[in-house]
Amino acid sequence: MRVVDAHHHVWDLSVRDQGWINGPELAPIRRDFLLSELRSEAEAAGVHATVLVQTVTVAEETPEFLALADGPGSDLVAGVVGWTDLTAPGAAEALAALRELPGGGRLVGIRHQVQGEPDPKWLLRDDVGRGLSAVEDAGLVYDLVVLPHQLEAAIRAAATHPGLTFVLDHLGKPPIASGELQPWAASVRELAALPNTACKLSGMVTEADWASWTVKDLRPYARTVLDAFGPGRTMYGSDWPVCRLASSYGEVLDTARTLTEELSEDEQALVLAGTADRLYGLTAR
Repeated sequence: MRVVDAHHHVWDLSVRDQGWINGPELAPIRRDFLLSELRSEAEAAGVHATVLVQTVTVAEETPEFLALADGPGSDLVAGVVGWTDLTAPGAAEALAALRELPGGGRLVGIRHQVQGEPDPKWLLRDDVGRGLSAVEDAGLVYDLVVLPHQLEAAIRAAATHPGLTFVLDHLGKPPIASGELQPWAASVRELAALPNTACKLSGMVTEADWASWTVKDLRPYARTVLDAFGPGRTMYGSDWPVCRLASSYGEVLDTARTLTEELSEDEQALVLAGTADRLYGLTAR
């Protein structure tokens, strides 16, 4: 069965520091993670294609990712979710310029680290709204990386831009470690009621207890998402290398297979590849 890893990162600390990797608990991932290492793990796990996702709000990163996706030996990367300043008056021009760069055809989406914004209504700002309209006009997807308390604004933003596909990263970061479902689950269902939304089955192991999580801990959250969005709007992502804080690359994929084993074979195929292929417009690899 074809597998698309719809969410992973790479970084080279000699090129750019990743300022968010601070503290002893993150020490295991405070090193370079290059595409060559991912390729080895992806091949071992049977992954056919991936989507490379931004890590920092730095304009230079997206052109670098596009060039990487277009470079020799990079056929694994089928799409890039990059970053541009959505609040800038020239957001539309910036997106057009990215499409003209080497690898620009691999640009499939835009993301901003909304989870780090102190304003819970950041997505509802007028300047952000103009930026989201530019993403829509460019035919791209918008990835939502938000915390549970920011889901209300995400719902309103998605309702305001019905022509733009919003993809919720990491299930909206529910409190898996504590076992609480509400109010996260109600917000996810409200977001999923909008037809222009989807969700990544990703990032769960690092929202759980890193040392002792089990599939049983994750199942209520995965089931909530699958029930709300359906397999046709749910896609698998590893969140490599962040997942390595709690799990291996192969174990994350095996866990996703276990969490979807009650689905039909056709539905599993959607979660593991079909949804990402359709929503990101990936070229089959």
